[in-house]
Amino acid sequence: MKNSITMPVLSDTMQTGRLTRWNKSVGDAIKKGEAIAEVETDKAILDVEAFADGFLAGPLAATDTDIPVRQVIGYIVDQAPAMAPDAPATPASPEPHAAVADAAPVPVSAPAAQIAATGIANPAPSPSQASPSAPLRQNTETISTKSSDHADGVLISPYARALAADLNLDIRQITPGPDGVIHASQVLAVALAPQDVDLRMGPPYQMEKPSALRAAVARNMSATLHTPTFLISSRFDLVPIQKAAKNAGLSFTLALSKACALTVAEDPWFNHTWTSQGLAKRQRVDLGIAVDTGAGLITPVLRDAAGRVLSELAEDWRILLGKIKKGRITPSDYQGASFYLSNLGIFPEIERFNAIVPTGAAAILAVAAAGSDGLTDFTLSCDHRVIFGADAARFLQRLGKRLEDLSWLK
Repeated sequence: MKNSITMPVLSDTMQTGRLTRWNKSVGDAIKKGEAIAEVETDKAILDVEAFADGFLAGPLAATDTDIPVRQVIGYIVDQAPAMAPDAPATPASPEPHAAVADAAPVPVSAPAAQIAATGIANPAPSPSQASPSAPLRQNTETISTKSSDHADGVLISPYARALAADLNLDIRQITPGPDGVIHASQVLAVALAPQDVDLRMGPPYQMEKPSALRAAVARNMSATLHTPTFLISSRFDLVPIQKAAKNAGLSFTLALSKACALTVAEDPWFNHTWTSQGLAKRQRVDLGIAVDTGAGLITPVLRDAAGRVLSELAEDWRILLGKIKKGRITPSDYQGASFYLSNLGIFPEIERFNAIVPTGAAAILAVAAAGSDGLTDFTLSCDHRVIFGADAARFLQRLGKRLEDLSWLK
């Protein structure tokens, strides 16, 4: 029996995963639950575990390549396979798409790609395509043609190809869908996306592929483009809480996070988020804290930050930072915060800055460095669909009082 190993879906935003290494070779015996490969997601490197006992069989997907989720990367078989040179894994069969008008995908030929690149609309179909007696196959059929059989390595539906030609889009610049095929939705996404900067008239350049983490940050920030945001600021003296945290053996970041969580709990509006179905009121305060990894931004989440004692939160924070350092943080560690904190106070030159409200939250607090007068600027960015100006003013007022009265920190 031959079972497919597919690129796992490890987060809601994950579209591809980068296969970094195979821990086993073709023919090796494997046990259920054993880590057989490593995949780099948008935040960390995670293990791909075997789902059954057996032997690893090829063809195996090549390492250091980005692979769409749910695409086959290898196989598990009942008996040890005959040794043969590895080859790239064949793409997984696409999942059915309900109510989609695309016909079955066909490989893009080199002439078709050239036509799309030069902008010639509605190229003349080949005889096999123009034949009225050949009915259109539905999109739910299995694609039997391998993309590796074609020079451009692209599979595309006939409708998507014609649409790209009409829109003067280069098919080779369009990212396929999760099934490895370009459909009309991918073509339209490229057509409606902001135009790239024209680099031809500037200095010489070299294109670099962004890391999975940096690409994820870019996607998440772009998703917040239409959030109606307003800013409100205040200035507080942080010396008392810094001294109190040090005396208690706590990090300043943890102490400030606890102060924010307690303030959010006092004003439930800050624990709501706007959705198309209405306002979602969270039952606890999960606080995300922006951390600079050197390679990009990540926001580990302290769960129930307002309801748990500082000693428990301190242990969770230690574990989260350890995972970040090792590159082993998982989606459950950094997704789903209802309020965010971004602290750039370690940079003395930063007098004030504004943070972008992440999707799924109503507000984020940006904390700068202390000024010459000893006061620190706090800037609150709010989703105006959820929070009004007076709400934000009262939040900062409550937070300021909490930073003066530190009885909650003892």
